Amino acid sequence: MLRRTIRGLVTVGMAACLIGIMPAVAFAHVKVTSDTATQGGYAALTFRVPNERDNASTTKIEVQLPTDTPLASVSVKPHPGWSYEITKTKLAAPIEAHGAQISEVVGQITWTATDSKSGIQPGEYEEFSVSAGPLPNTDRLVFKALQHYSNGEIVRWIQDPSAGGDEPERPAPVLRLVPKGDAASSSSTGTDRVSLAADSAPATGSGVGSSWAVGLSAASLVISLACAATMVVRTRRTR
Repeated sequence: MLRRTIRGLVTVGMAACLIGIMPAVAFAHVKVTSDTATQGGYAALTFRVPNERDNASTTKIEVQLPTDTPLASVSVKPHPGWSYEITKTKLAAPIEAHGAQISEVVGQITWTATDSKSGIQPGEYEEFSVSAGPLPNTDRLVFKALQHYSNGEIVRWIQDPSAGGDEPERPAPVLRLVPKGDAASSSSTGTDRVSLAADSAPATGSGVGSSWAVGLSAASLVISLACAATMVVRTRRTR
């Protein structure tokens, strides 16, 4: 009976750890989201940047905007503790927006922490927002991103997620666009709607993500141990 109890304890403990780790996967990648992203319209885009390192903070984020399907108008929302720089790109062929010919568009936005305390600390994430449009008549927009850490490491989120294939190790943020007149006005990011749902969980401050997952895993394991210990004690008493 005691051996069965121990085996049950190990099984339950492993399951609890997996349950706690799974939500952290949703925070693992740089993502772009929008409440409404309809072709031909304007949208507020939010880039969610988690810190994946335990010994370094994220100090700079470079987001490359697509130039094959350019955005004529882009404005950046100021982010406390961070400065931003806009780099423009000259188009090979001008595009028309609101009756005007546009030959130069925003090609990259770089956010930089103003000091060490403003960087994204381990176990935290930040969200950077822009307003952009008109959105092109395409099913998706790919935003390649570079994440800089305080230890000099650069993580390149630039791999194009292939349709129907496995997600690459470093996928670029992808924004799904809704066709004009489509009743489903919300958009999903990446290749997994479950990840977006997990990312949308309410949070207090920015110290969520992996820390929350670790806390849940630890709490589940403690409860499992307590239950197993109770079973052992009762088994001994009945002998």
